[in-house]
This record gives sequence, structure tokens and C-alpha cells, in this order.
Amino acid sequence: MTDISQTVRLLGMSGSIRGQSYCTAVLRSLQESLTGRVDLTLFPLNDIPPYDPDLDSENTPPSARDMRQAIMESDGLIVISPEYNYGMSGVLKNALDWASRPAMRSPVKGKPILLMTASPAFTGGVRAQHEMRETLSSMLGRVIARPQVVIAGVHEKVKDGRLADPDTLNFALAAVDDLLAEISLLRMSIA
Repeated sequence: MTDISQTVRLLGMSGSIRGQSYCTAVLRSLQESLTGRVDLTLFPLNDIPPYDPDLDSENTPPSARDMRQAIMESDGLIVISPEYNYGMSGVLKNALDWASRPAMRSPVKGKPILLMTASPAFTGGVRAQHEMRETLSSMLGRVIARPQVVIAGVHEKVKDGRLADPDTLNFALAAVDDLLAEISLLRMSIA
């Protein structure tokens, strides 16, 4: 029987590996705001090598293996990406390719997932969300149904490595509440 009151463990994945990443700043801000309420761990994608099926066996690179393990141990994912050429970042797509294995039994299968995008553009990366949703749904992830979290003009909302705009932070936190509600429903259904 599952204890539905146990601490929720979320895993945050930023599709940007840039030193001053806006996406990572959003995740750090959520992490700080959620302290004491949930455990949000950020998993860096910097060391994940390009996906190679020849290495996806007993020779799976440690970074890819560690990411899969972190996903399995989490109750849900927060995935945020910038938009590059109307899509998610290559770094994120590559990490999702590693996470998608083994097919139909990946650690993402059945996992509640909240999607976000952030961009300096007025579109906020909205076009990348479709690709993210499609990819994660094909992996049998449970992308939660809710209004999209699109952070436009993010370069004006991040200060000192944190999301400094209170309205945007509250909007993102409301989305996390929706993710937590989905996790709670899932826990109750298997309790």
C-alpha cells in the first residue's frame, strides 16, 4: 500500500546547459519556493552524451544511467526548455532519447510531467511545447493537461539567477500545484 502523505519527489530537467540559463533559473526559483513542501531535485544534462544505441546496454554511460535512475525514483517531472528553431533544445531531446529506453518500459512511462518553456521572445517558446508534449507522450509519460506555462520575455524576468517576476513565479507555482494534484490522484489510485 502506498502512503499518499509521503514527501513528493520531483525531478527538474532544464533543456539549457548555458551557465546563465533562464530555464535553470526558473527551476532554481521553483526549488526554493517549494522547500519544505516537496523535494525538487535538478538533474543537469551537461554530461549526457549523444544517444548511441550501441552504448545502450551494459555499457550505458553513467550520466544516462543516473538520469534514468533519478527519473525512476521521482514521483513526477518538471521539464523546461528554451525554443530553438521552433522546437525544444537538442540537449533536452537527446536526454529524452536516452530516457525513452527501453521502449514501452522506460522510466518515463506513467510518470506525471509538467512542461514549461521560457524564451526572451514574445512567444515564450510556445512552439517547442508541441514537440515536447509529442515526444514525452510517445514515451508514455503522463503530460498533465493544463494551460501551457510559457514564460515570454524571460530575460527581463530573471535577476541574479532567479525568477524575479512574482506574477510569473506564482503562475509557475500554480502549474506545480496541478502536477502535485495529478501525483496525488495517481497515488490514491494505486493505494
